[in-house]
Amino acid sequence: MLREFIKYIDDNRLIKKDDRVLLAVSGGIDSMVMTDLFKRAGISIGIAHCNFTLRGKESDKDEELVREFAVRNGIEFFSVRFDTGSYAEEKGISVQMAARDLRYSWFEKIRKKNGFDSVALAHNLNDNIETFLINLTRGTGITGLSGIKKTRNRLIRPLLFATRNSIEKYCRKYGIVYREDKSNAETKYTRNKIRHQVITVLGEINPSIESTLNETSERLRDINEIFRGFTENLRRKIFRKHDGNLTADISRLTPFMKNSAVLFELFRPFNIKSGGITDLRNILKGQTGRQMITDTHRIIKNRNELIITALPVKENETLSFRNIRELSEYPIIISVRELTVSGGFRIPVSRYTACIDYEKISFPLNLRNWQHGDYFYPLGMKHKKKLSDYLIDRKIPIPGKENIKVLESEGKIVWVIGERIDDRFKVTENTAKVLIIK
Repeated sequence: MLREFIKYIDDNRLIKKDDRVLLAVSGGIDSMVMTDLFKRAGISIGIAHCNFTLRGKESDKDEELVREFAVRNGIEFFSVRFDTGSYAEEKGISVQMAARDLRYSWFEKIRKKNGFDSVALAHNLNDNIETFLINLTRGTGITGLSGIKKTRNRLIRPLLFATRNSIEKYCRKYGIVYREDKSNAETKYTRNKIRHQVITVLGEINPSIESTLNETSERLRDINEIFRGFTENLRRKIFRKHDGNLTADISRLTPFMKNSAVLFELFRPFNIKSGGITDLRNILKGQTGRQMITDTHRIIKNRNELIITALPVKENETLSFRNIRELSEYPIIISVRELTVSGGFRIPVSRYTACIDYEKISFPLNLRNWQHGDYFYPLGMKHKKKLSDYLIDRKIPIPGKENIKVLESEGKIVWVIGERIDDRFKVTENTAKVLIIK
């Protein structure tokens, strides 16, 4: 398995020579086997463990196992404790999504601070199959059927080649100690139901179901790359920004009226579901004023175009963007580019354009309404200021205050939208990459 592990890394160019890799280690069988493989491969590593405090003493025992392993093997160790339940309640999201946001944000913070080149996650081939089947039942389109990506930004998944059975055999062969999360056996969760029931039945029909589904997912991933290139080019021709909204040219959409796949992919950023394509077609063929509403957007026909507007963020609701692509699909025009400040870069002067030092932020970025108790460091100021006081000083009327949104990273306000960015995230002479949000 070690030979396969190294080959998979090399074939997919996941790690370069002399890279330092931060391993996300929960203490479960997958991450402990991954750690052992990295160690045997002689790759420079550190270990990061998140204690989500969701399973009481069991969570503490997970942390203890990982910590002792790191100390015993002389591996740099990082750990953090999260009040995941409170974070989920505060942000109005599920516990699972809260745990995801918290860990990815923290991993990136530790990676940057300690000079690691990437973060390794221990998803395996079976995880990929389960994700494929979950997305198949949800109707996510070809993108969702492409499975788990081998790499995304600084995240790598070097164990995607390995089946759960091969991981268990490796574990027994080398006597690797790990912790079992008892909830993995409960079939009340969708993923576990697919793992323990659906795949078992499919295996009776096709004993090679694991490799069959994985190969199908990989073929769809290749097809999706071509398809995405086509739809991205089409999207640039169809959509335009106008008066703060997106518009879509109906004449350019008409040739694809019967192509559900193209329509779904074009409108997927606006949270249209597969069943909503019929509604979309009815709008395209209907009279001016006909509309549909998704979870996040309103799509309305206006003569020869569709007008797409983002629905207001509800009070206490938070929109979370895990990467640049998700943020760009909101719709917010966004670009990221390398720059040298001394090379003539000019910061645009606009209330609705923010230029931010890309290296100072961590994803996910959260968009929410401002709250009493919020504070930030207004651009040009070295001391923090309550946002409520700032809005009073700006003489913003009550109706205007109710519409103020903030963009935050790791709980810190990055931008009071329509007002100022936070001084801590400003572009300086040392900035290598700038994030421009309009």
